[in-house]
Amino acid sequence: MKGKGMSAKAQPENLDLISVVIPVYNVKKYLKRCFKCVSAQTYRNLEIILVDDGSTDGSSELCDNFSRTDSRVIVFHKKNGGLSAARNSGVSIANGKYVCFIDSDDTVDLDYVETLYDTIIKYSVKLAICAHRVIYDKQTPIDMSTGESGKVESEVILRRLLYSDGIDTSSWAKMFEKSLLLKHPFPEGRNFEDAATTYLYIDSVDYVGLNSVAKYNYYIRTTSISQKPFSKMKMDLITSTQEMYDYILKKYPKMERAAKRRLMYAYLSTLRQLALSPTTLDSIECLPIIWHYIKTHRNAVLMDENLPSRDRHALNATKLGYHFFKWELKLYEKFRNLLT
Repeated sequence: MKGKGMSAKAQPENLDLISVVIPVYNVKKYLKRCFKCVSAQTYRNLEIILVDDGSTDGSSELCDNFSRTDSRVIVFHKKNGGLSAARNSGVSIANGKYVCFIDSDDTVDLDYVETLYDTIIKYSVKLAICAHRVIYDKQTPIDMSTGESGKVESEVILRRLLYSDGIDTSSWAKMFEKSLLLKHPFPEGRNFEDAATTYLYIDSVDYVGLNSVAKYNYYIRTTSISQKPFSKMKMDLITSTQEMYDYILKKYPKMERAAKRRLMYAYLSTLRQLALSPTTLDSIECLPIIWHYIKTHRNAVLMDENLPSRDRHALNATKLGYHFFKWELKLYEKFRNLLT
């Protein structure tokens, strides 16, 4: 561990110390951009924790340089263990009462932390959520905000998450009281760690502070999914969502239909990644499993009047077989890329 942090005595008496955890792994190309907007936050009483997860591209040295120029920076160097392990390490050394996450290849507005913190204070809650923008290469950002604000019962937020109704499973664009994160650490050695934990954080509180204005910029590089071969690790989304489904069914049986929708979404999302990727032994093995579930449960999910239109269209496309689904998906991706 290396770096300098702000001591408790140096904190303003009326402001809480907030820990910003940024996992770092081979992102030298984007790290300066990310750090610049974090270090310039309008909320100044920050502890910026850079967790270097065994980078080999010069990101480690960049982190150390940042710690020499900003006394609020703590750098934690560790062996590569994945995003969950990096986040857990950051939380474990965090001194702040509240914690928020930023991915090192993303950016945030300069009042990102202030907006989330003000929402927590205004509504006296332990968890606050803002909105985000989705940014594809060369495309106009897609603003996901709804303009809503208020103190909302956690059960309402949970149901909206199941339907992807303005609430998603991402750990970023949220601020947590540290105790929530310690109670439910991210599952190490598994992908899609947010799907395994965010619903638990929401269900651990009575109310959530919602301020649906876009303050986080989520970048999607077009070189990602279609160039990477499909691996069994992609099935982790289904595993985590199945756990979510079982949890909801046991505690909130009236939400069964919403939970079924979320589980079907996980299968469709995994199928999409498989269809856009080069064929591998893993994809050949996993396709029958994914397809069997979709075919077996498709009609029941289609009966849900609250089913998002995107899901409905995708499920209807599967009725004509996998090859038609794959053809239509690639046609959509090609059309979207032509708009760049």
